[in-house]
Amino acid sequence: MLADLLPKLQRALETKPFEGSLKFDCGSDGVIVLADGSATGVDRDADCTLKLSGENLLKLLGGKLNPMTALALGKIKISGNPAVAMRLKDLL
Repeated sequence: MLADLLPKLQRALETKPFEGSLKFDCGSDGVIVLADGSATGVDRDADCTLKLSGENLLKLLGGKLNPMTALALGKIKISGNPAVAMRLKDLL
């Protein structure tokens, strides 16, 4: 499921720069890390980590999940620098 998102995120990174590093930690579904101008499924440390289910990640990136509502409901947990997570809206 997450592997299908990698090419889409990579294309977005080619046209819109993203400062910092952001990790989507989807537990047993895997991880996606945006860093150094690329999107990868290789786990590494990041400036900010969003913990959420793979299903919620698809909804978030598809615009069907409001990030503030999801955070308030506990569907997303943020660790690290939240300012990096705020830059995600510029990429999408």
